[in-house]
Amino acid sequence: MNKKVVIVGSGISGLAAAYWLKKSGYDVLVIDKNKAPGGVMESAFQNGFMFDKGPNSGLETSPLIKEIVDDLGLSDKFVYANDKGNKRYILRNNTLHALEMNPKKMIQSKLLSTSGKLRVLAEPFIGRSKDGYYQSISEFVSRRLGKEFLDYVINPFVAGVFAGNPDNLSVKSAFPKLYALEEKYGGLMVGTVKSIKERKRSAEKSKQSAKMFSFENGMQAFPKAIADYLGKDLELFSEVKCIKKENDKYTITYDNAGEIKTVTADVVISAIPAYMASEVFKDFDSTLVKHLNEVYYPPVIVLYLAYKKQSITQPLDGFGFLIPAKERKSFLGAIWSSVLFPKRADDDKASFTLFIGGARNPEIVSMDKELLFKKVINEFEDIMGITDKPVFNQYRYWPKAIPQYNIGYIEHERYFDEFEKKNPGLILSGNYRGGISVGDCIKNSKLVFEKVEKILKK
Repeated sequence: MNKKVVIVGSGISGLAAAYWLKKSGYDVLVIDKNKAPGGVMESAFQNGFMFDKGPNSGLETSPLIKEIVDDLGLSDKFVYANDKGNKRYILRNNTLHALEMNPKKMIQSKLLSTSGKLRVLAEPFIGRSKDGYYQSISEFVSRRLGKEFLDYVINPFVAGVFAGNPDNLSVKSAFPKLYALEEKYGGLMVGTVKSIKERKRSAEKSKQSAKMFSFENGMQAFPKAIADYLGKDLELFSEVKCIKKENDKYTITYDNAGEIKTVTADVVISAIPAYMASEVFKDFDSTLVKHLNEVYYPPVIVLYLAYKKQSITQPLDGFGFLIPAKERKSFLGAIWSSVLFPKRADDDKASFTLFIGGARNPEIVSMDKELLFKKVINEFEDIMGITDKPVFNQYRYWPKAIPQYNIGYIEHERYFDEFEKKNPGLILSGNYRGGISVGDCIKNSKLVFEKVEKILKK
């Protein structure tokens, strides 16, 4: 094939799209300004600990994930989370309560009050909403399941997934499958039961039932394996300077470690964050730039801590815990990393990943990090009943972490579609379109591949 595809960005969205294209025989080039592939997927080894600075795991929501893993010969490094990870805790009144999704266990749980549980059970009798596009997840959940369920289940859940604020996130854009249960079936409980049959036919899995996975060497092993497959078709230390349209093709000028290069492509895929894409396409469309710059990315600090197991009194029998905003703590929650996956710490140690900031607390940008960490660590040790100081700690600051699908996000989505129609051969990709999770990015990479094929076969 003589058709050339250039992909800007070597995060998992860009690399997975490149994988499908190369596998199908297309001439593809991925360029990225970073020194290593993977975008926010960063894994590190230090002092006998293995830790992820970005995503700690993925959910196997699509068979496409395992298809890539198997094709790349990565299966022996692919690991599922320990079954203990199925147990998740929520903090209430400074006590950890298991989040029970089984109706019988939920009724027995002390996480929700009796009136809160009865309100949840009334969900099938609540009617449809009128305006999903401009409805926050807070409005949707409080209407269907009650205020207490919002405060002590959904609020911490949203902080754990998006590092977001449920008052601002659009239910239709941020949680389309949740909204679809009401839209299609009239309710969440009825919809959940009926939708299970449909997923079985498509081999797709819900995020609630999908298995959690990672790799022995951390999540960055995934993009590294795709990068190895691409070989010379991936150029790092390469920053795009400008993109120009010439006839039916695009000329990309980029700085490759100090050397200015140009390449001509039939299709250009942008797989970088929205705020970076706005710079790349600044000469194409001022309205697009406006939409891209309006996508909000709050700051997040990932704090990694390790302790001697003998100093921890809380049983390590779960995924970790999330913290509702009402608890007024200095961090969003913690993952019990060494419980979930092997080779994260020595047998006599336990390691944890804490998340700080997000849309709930964007002030971390200007806070004194040393004082902030001291407060967070004290709170964490109090919750976990830890009697000694950490034997290891490390952190990664992400000034712009996760795109927020806030109310009105549909306007951005519509314009991104319009831009692609007006500029055939230019495709906007990345986790600000179609979902933020690793599984979403993989599924969307296949859709991007199909878009490219459609363009090139015209």
